[in-house]
Amino acid sequence: MSLAAATRDAVRERPFLYDALRAGVVNYTAAARQLGVEGDTDAVATALRRFAEELPDGPAHDSEARVSMRSGLGRSGDGDALLSVGDARFTDGTGSLTGVVASGDLSPAALGDVLGRLRAADIAVEAAGVGDGTLVVVVKRRGGPDAVRVVEGTVGR
Repeated sequence: MSLAAATRDAVRERPFLYDALRAGVVNYTAAARQLGVEGDTDAVATALRRFAEELPDGPAHDSEARVSMRSGLGRSGDGDALLSVGDARFTDGTGSLTGVVASGDLSPAALGDVLGRLRAADIAVEAAGVGDGTLVVVVKRRGGPDAVRVVEGTVGR
């Protein structure tokens, strides 16, 4: 495997670095030292720089949606689920969790961006999913208002 290919593989194992390369906010030499790619640091830094030049400049997703909050969610096997992931079903009126629901023009990439921003805001996510123009994030009740602001800032109209 070439040095360039090894560098690209190492970046793809670190999505945060991929995003930083796309944003143009990377110190290439410092990143090259941290990647663990075998080879000269300057050569790895050059490979990073070239990889960054090939990445698209546009947003990771182009989403636009209405955002709302649903209180009183809980895990239940009964009723229509707002979100179902594996055996976990989150339905209205069965608990104290909050669902943040975005509806509109959404892509799966939007969910990744929402989850990253929620993580940065230190808001714990209980469950999340996206499909058919709807994105749902389930958080603890106290995190609901902050989660709504984060989701609105990411995909809201």
